[in-house]
Amino acid sequence: MPDVTFRDFAGALMAQDDAAAGRVLQTLLGVDEAAAAAGTTYFKEQMQKSPDFMMKAMGMRQAVESRDAGQLETLLVECFGYAPSSAATSAKNLLAHYD
Repeated sequence: MPDVTFRDFAGALMAQDDAAAGRVLQTLLGVDEAAAAAGTTYFKEQMQKSPDFMMKAMGMRQAVESRDAGQLETLLVECFGYAPSSAATSAKNLLAHYD
């Protein structure tokens, strides 16, 4: 099991520690600090906008377990606001993290 998971990201958000949440994204997705901060902010905004958002975000677990890079890319765009090209790289990094 990986040393850092999305559960850590969620815990950091609940503790209102955006910096820690960003560090989790850096580790999981292989993004730089600026992209991690932007992704954290986007995620929080989406969470506040829609009560259904968390169900969508939780779909990442199934996408990782089924090794569905395409679905992960879509969710990274929708949940973190990443461009499709960077989401593709992040999806590969995330799947590698769970190897």
